[in-house]
Amino acid sequence: MVTLDTHVSSDVATFGVGAVQVLATILTLWLADKSGRRLLLIVSSSAMALSLLVVSISFYLKVMVIAFSLGLGAMPWIIMSEILPINIKGLAGSFATLANWFFSWLVTLTANLLLDWSSGGTFTIYNAVCVFTAGFVAIWVPETKGKTLEEIQQFFR
Repeated sequence: MVTLDTHVSSDVATFGVGAVQVLATILTLWLADKSGRRLLLIVSSSAMALSLLVVSISFYLKVMVIAFSLGLGAMPWIIMSEILPINIKGLAGSFATLANWFFSWLVTLTANLLLDWSSGGTFTIYNAVCVFTAGFVAIWVPETKGKTLEEIQQFFR
């Protein structure tokens, strides 16, 4: 069983936060004379309020759950049924289903370990996967709405 030394992890996190605060304080000293104290207070409190608003809205509205349901939850299954030729639909569909469930299991297996390692890092990894997915779809996945299988296959030639 893998265990994380929480004492070391908390020390590293504390050092990281402290280092960021020192750098930000140095920047603040320079900015205070350039832009004024009042403006920095307004910008700081507004930026904090905006970031906290985004987080709170995400929790209340279940934004990720809705976003998943609108696209990645159902669309791969629909596109798979439209994009695969009849002669490989069974095998390719089975492989795609296996891959889907494997990666779901992998996320479930590693989520707590990743969160223990770094909450921000965990969601940065998840963010990177989503960005990659959006790029992949934009470049390599054709629109299938209202198209025949032959028209879809033309996209891949």
